[in-house]
Amino acid sequence: MKRIVLYISDKCPHCREAKKYLDDNGINYRLTNAKMQRGRKELDAIGARSVPVLKIGDEVMIGWNPKIFKKLYSENLFQSCKDKT
Repeated sequence: MKRIVLYISDKCPHCREAKKYLDDNGINYRLTNAKMQRGRKELDAIGARSVPVLKIGDEVMIGWNPKIFKKLYSENLFQSCKDKT
């Protein structure tokens, strides 16, 4: 399984929506606040200027779209299983 990181800011409604989706679907992730030094540094390295940002393995999704997330997530699940064989 590829590691998932969700970058958010406290007042962002799309960030709350993404977090709720991950929680409701039992998807493990690391939550990082974009206002904190670590979060800002990681987002700068990615080149993202807005939140939410989801990093799934090496893939980066800027903004929140459940359909696109499902596609990236399922592709990474498949790739992760393939890597183990």
